[in-house]
Amino acid sequence: MSLDPARVKDPTSSAEVLDVFLEWLDEKGIEPYDHQEEAILELYEGKNVILNTPTGSGKSLVALALHFRAICQNRRSFYTVPIKALANEKFLSLCETFGPEKVGMITGDATVNGKAPVICCTAEILANVALREGAEADVDEVIMDEFHYYSDHERGVAWQVPLLTLPRARFLLMSATLGETRFFEEGLTDLTGVETVLVKSEDRPVPLEYDYSTISLEDKVEELVSDGKAPVYLVHFTQLACARSAQNLYSRNFCSKEEKAEIDEVLVDADFKSPYGKEMKKLLRHGLGIHHAGLLPKYRVLVEKLAQKGLLKVICGTDTLGVGVNVPIRTVVLTQLFKYGGQSTKTLAVRDFRQICGRAGRRGFDDVGYVVAQAPEYVIENLKEEAKAAAKGKKSRAQKKRPPEKGFVNWDDKTFQKLREAPPEPLKSSFLIRHGMLLNVLSREEEDGCLAMRKLIGSCHEADAKKKGLRRQAFALFRGLVEGGVLTILPKQERSGPAKVRLNVELQDDFTMNQALGLYLLETVPKLDVDDGDHALNVISLVEAILEDPQLVLRKQVDQLKGELLVKLKEEGMEYEDRMEALEEVEHPKPGKDFIYSTYNEFVLANPWAKEAGVRPKSVVREMVEGWRSFEDYVKLYGLEKSEAVLLRHLSEVYKVLVQTVPPGLKTEEVLEVERYLKTMLTEIDHSLIDEWEKLRSLSDEVG
Repeated sequence: MSLDPARVKDPTSSAEVLDVFLEWLDEKGIEPYDHQEEAILELYEGKNVILNTPTGSGKSLVALALHFRAICQNRRSFYTVPIKALANEKFLSLCETFGPEKVGMITGDATVNGKAPVICCTAEILANVALREGAEADVDEVIMDEFHYYSDHERGVAWQVPLLTLPRARFLLMSATLGETRFFEEGLTDLTGVETVLVKSEDRPVPLEYDYSTISLEDKVEELVSDGKAPVYLVHFTQLACARSAQNLYSRNFCSKEEKAEIDEVLVDADFKSPYGKEMKKLLRHGLGIHHAGLLPKYRVLVEKLAQKGLLKVICGTDTLGVGVNVPIRTVVLTQLFKYGGQSTKTLAVRDFRQICGRAGRRGFDDVGYVVAQAPEYVIENLKEEAKAAAKGKKSRAQKKRPPEKGFVNWDDKTFQKLREAPPEPLKSSFLIRHGMLLNVLSREEEDGCLAMRKLIGSCHEADAKKKGLRRQAFALFRGLVEGGVLTILPKQERSGPAKVRLNVELQDDFTMNQALGLYLLETVPKLDVDDGDHALNVISLVEAILEDPQLVLRKQVDQLKGELLVKLKEEGMEYEDRMEALEEVEHPKPGKDFIYSTYNEFVLANPWAKEAGVRPKSVVREMVEGWRSFEDYVKLYGLEKSEAVLLRHLSEVYKVLVQTVPPGLKTEEVLEVERYLKTMLTEIDHSLIDEWEKLRSLSDEVG
């Protein structure tokens, strides 16, 4: 049953819009909690709201109420999330509620119905709109889900920018783990000129019970399922650990014949066309799910669908569960209490711990949610040995196992208790300046972009000392853009409006320079020999060189090259030590590296700021294009079955840079052919999202 704005006779009356929304809730049999009612009433009075309530307490319903009012009153609402998978999920959910014509999605990878009144997007998309259009942006309502990402070192700036640049908008900030919010309340009130209200509740609709487990993971999972505590989600912090647990659990039987038959029915029309498809299908038919970023999106969506139908008893996944991906579960099992955070390995932050645990317990299904923390494996093994010795009536003589020496942080029941009781860490600003930010702000034609950039830095949430450094950095980047010919400072006599600079390069509407070396790419592509038969391949090499390395793929390339070299050296009779020395020198393919390094060094001389970024020559997409290999061929070539999405993401990034950063005037027909090849491949690999939207759209047309 869709929520139809046509039921509202006087859309200008927020009270009448509210009445219709509450009637719809009544028809659906939904009774709002007190904090939901409070938040909705404050929003309908035109206030900003910060909603700080536990996971599972219905924050999405509050967002839905704001979307509905926006649609009724011809206002445009943006729903921002931290990851693309969550944007996909919210998009399809809102399509079902409002109808697919009223809902769009923009993630950088895909745009569907981008002019719709309701937009689901990643936080970076809204930040770019805010930077480019400022106060005049066509954004009336901003709903920022998982707002604790504001503290993320690399991406937190995307959550901060709208709070500095959209004075006409009204805000709903939502998270289960915010900490102190006074700073944000005052900041939003100053920005928008209207009151900001904190709606906070500690009450969980489904309370949690905690358990520290000292038996093996497989035994514990079997115990939980037999005790009626499924669905169980096993939280891992690497994709490899997910796959390993799934394989270890495959020998256990969690589903009845009837339940497996139901799963088979759902899978009848499922698309398992990829190298990992056979393994994925085998696990799902056994009642086991896997859910992590290394899987193709179509498999993650399938796992979510089966979970929502209650057909998966056990799901092995990563901690992305904590950002609200819709996998309804009763029990969360943490396989460890530490993770690698990009720079070092540490005990879980309280915020991360609470986000993960908060997913346990389903409103309307469970009276209690369960959270289990596994003891370290070496502790469990030692306890087993002690029990065996005790059963034999003698003291254990076996040498006790010790914890791993590398990449490991010890934990125990006290660690678990401390994480449960400690408050979330305070949110901290992570304001960063990149080329994309500078170009977006300076591209404003109806205002002085230079002044706007100074105001943006001046109003950001950093300390004054940090702001000084940001101003110096912005000026260095600005100077690089001017010296690189991307920007021209306009003499006063040539200015026809407030703008003081002009963009010189022909750039498409969705131009992006989020890659630090986007400017290097623009400057270097024209230096390539267009008449060279490998021109299109050389363009790809430049594009790949400015992107992050898909480390797993490159390691596989090196392994294969080492294997081939070893066979050759053995045939040549080379001594063992010499062979080992030769193998140490093997690196992944880097076609055109001399040209790339020399042009990059020239670029750094003129643009010292680029030195830290560094080019990374490689040949992944180039290797695929050279042999016109299919996605499946390439996955099988390097054994990437368990991490197909790593290759998919790199393909997608190369395609986006080709489309969005390389200017149209520099694209030969061969380069355009490569673009078409990549687009076709990406569409064929995973078109699940578009298929879902088209299905909803056709259903809507039939109903209409």
